[in-house]
Amino acid sequence: MGLITELLTLPIAPVRGVVWVAEKLNDAAERELHDPGVLRTQLAVLNQEFEDGDIGLEEFEREEERLLDRLHAARARSSPNDRR
Repeated sequence: MGLITELLTLPIAPVRGVVWVAEKLNDAAERELHDPGVLRTQLAVLNQEFEDGDIGLEEFEREEERLLDRLHAARARSSPNDRR
């Protein structure tokens, strides 16, 4: 960029910074949301909570199904499409 362009776009520099930070946070959240390791850890914690009696069977089954669906989707995203 030239000097004039830099000067003209200077007032929106904070907005670009905020957008950059928001994109980085979104990327990190997406990685964590679809990370099989994180999902397996959440399943283990859920199982421990159920065994300790902290949550009931209905809540356990609902959360387990949600986590297993996310884990399946994460694995499908990471494996190549074999339907050719």
